[in-house]
Amino acid sequence: MRGGTQTIDEYQVKAAFLYNFAKFVEWPPEAFKTPQDPILICVLGHNPFGNALEEAIHGKSIAGRTFAYRQVSDAESASACQILFVGSAENKHFRSLLENLKPMGILTVGEAQGFAADGGVINFKLDDGRIHFEINVDAAEHEKLHISAKLLSLAQIVKPEKAP
Repeated sequence: MRGGTQTIDEYQVKAAFLYNFAKFVEWPPEAFKTPQDPILICVLGHNPFGNALEEAIHGKSIAGRTFAYRQVSDAESASACQILFVGSAENKHFRSLLENLKPMGILTVGEAQGFAADGGVINFKLDDGRIHFEINVDAAEHEKLHISAKLLSLAQIVKPEKAP
C-alpha cells in the first residue's frame, strides 16, 4: 500500500499548498489582464498531481478571483500563469524557461534540489515524509510578489547562488 498511495498523498498535500500559497501572496496589478481574471495555476510539462490540483482549487476564490488550472509546455504559455509548478522532471528546463518568462508576477514553485537557489520562488522539500518549503525572497522581489510575513515565518529562507 506504500508506493503509489504515498505519491498521491504527497501531491494532494502539494496541491493544497499551491492553493494556500495564493492566500499569502500579493501579485502586482500587471500580473492580471483584468480584475476578473482568475488566479491561473499551471503545471509545466508532466502533471504529477492527477486530479488533486483541480480538486484543491475547484469552487474556491481569493479576493474575488476564482482559480483555473492549465498544463503548459513553454515560456509563452507559462507567461499567462500566476503560479507555475515545475516538477522535478522539468527542472532541467527551468533556468532557460525563467529567462524567457514575462518580466514579473509569476510565483514559481518547484520540488527539485536547488530550485529556489537557482531562481525559483518556492521549493518543496520532503523530509522524513513531511513536506516543508523554502522561499527565495530575492526571486519573489524580482517577480514583484509580496509574500506575507506569516508565510515567510513558516519557510526556510534561501539566498540564491546566482542572481534571478
